[in-house]
Amino acid sequence: MERITVNGSSEIIGILGGMGPAATADFYAKLVSLTPASTDQEHPRTVIWSDPTVPDRTAALLQRGPDPTPWLLRGSEILHAAGATLIAIPCNTAHAFLPGISEQVGLPIVHMIDAVTQHLAAMQPPVRVAGLLATTGTTRAGLYQEWLERAGISAAVPDETSQETEVMPAIRALKAGVRGAAVAQPLARAAGRLIRQGAQAVIAGCTEIPLGLDPECLPIPVVDPALVLARAVLAHARTVPWEAE
Repeated sequence: MERITVNGSSEIIGILGGMGPAATADFYAKLVSLTPASTDQEHPRTVIWSDPTVPDRTAALLQRGPDPTPWLLRGSEILHAAGATLIAIPCNTAHAFLPGISEQVGLPIVHMIDAVTQHLAAMQPPVRVAGLLATTGTTRAGLYQEWLERAGISAAVPDETSQETEVMPAIRALKAGVRGAAVAQPLARAAGRLIRQGAQAVIAGCTEIPLGLDPECLPIPVVDPALVLARAVLAHARTVPWEAE
């Protein structure tokens, strides 16, 4: 493959998406908006594989649903074949399955949960307790809790009632295209409960949640993992050299 440098980088960003499609489109829009470009040619080259047939990640983790690993691996292989030199996955729950694909992909995968943890650890004033709004799969798998603990940050999560009556219905509605108060209000209520538990920041830990939760309605920062991932991907693309095959 011929080496071409664009905007100081020869990287080609691969987006492994479709989980869900709206979150994938939102992530790419954030990637574009964060790129310091004044012309088309200054944007990074990007390949998007959006596969909405990937089995439900929460069902796989909690209900013995189909394992999404083969779909994620196949999507990664498609991105690799299309020329991608690094991969971003704008789905929090999908990161539970990275151990099953990371060594086989042959490309670096920019880890969203790691990036969010680094972002929280660098915030001022320091965040000691982070609230987590996410799918039940992400919450119960402890994906964020494990990374946050390493950084000395505790996670506050919704109780079972809030998770099942506020958070998950809002996520399902957002995936179905619902917007407005029907999703914003239950998410804000759930976030308010986390604040009362001591949360100093709230992680919008499902990539659909930023599509429905207005950060202006909360008195503490809302961390958007898709936005953090986009920044991490751009930083990676500008600093990691890639040699032609």
